[in-house]
Amino acid sequence: MPPDLATPLLEVANLQAYYGKSHVLHGVDLMVGAGEIVCLLGRNGVGRSTTAKAIMGLVDCTGRVCFKGKELMGRKTHEIAHAGIGYVPEDRQVFASLTVHENLLLGLKGRHPGRWKFEDMYQLFPRLAERRDTQAGVLSGGEQQMLTLARTIMGDPDLVIVDEPTEGLAPKIVELVAGFLRTLRERGVSVLLVEQKLTIALEVSQRAYVMGHGHMVFEGSPQSLRENRLIRQEWLEV
Repeated sequence: MPPDLATPLLEVANLQAYYGKSHVLHGVDLMVGAGEIVCLLGRNGVGRSTTAKAIMGLVDCTGRVCFKGKELMGRKTHEIAHAGIGYVPEDRQVFASLTVHENLLLGLKGRHPGRWKFEDMYQLFPRLAERRDTQAGVLSGGEQQMLTLARTIMGDPDLVIVDEPTEGLAPKIVELVAGFLRTLRERGVSVLLVEQKLTIALEVSQRAYVMGHGHMVFEGSPQSLRENRLIRQEWLEV
């Protein structure tokens, strides 16, 4: 079933963001529908991660960020998270001295799990089950990425913003992450995927945006992006 973009889950309009005096985002517009995976593509430095941080209230910004019909602009990051948006940053940010299971416990927003149980995480990521009593700081990069994804989902969000989840991972782990994202959609969780790997992003998403120099230069289906050689050459290919 196609997403209902007449009443999107997330709507971002005219988003402007700044780092000090540097103007990074120049009027970003995007939408994510319920039960949809949307990928945000572009070269390094064009503003993709800044877009994710701006939605989460982590950078100075203006514009409109509307989630489930409610304005989020000006709200604190923890309030945005409690509104139902999960965020997986590109640097993973695990709690190094805590075990895998303790990290998952910290993901809970209430005293009890919502749609997702610990067993779900261990089934989706069997390696985490094997390492559940291991300190997160000694995990491999791929294991830490699994843990960050799993910890975020334990908070039972309706939308997850995932920033560069496959960066530096072995192909086997990349496929595992892709399968996890598909499972989220099957369970009714929407995803905004910030990614550089074109192949994996287009495989899992229903719509694609391409960003260049702080604004969107393309929006369309994965197939239309595959067919648009000029956009790929100018804004994606090295």
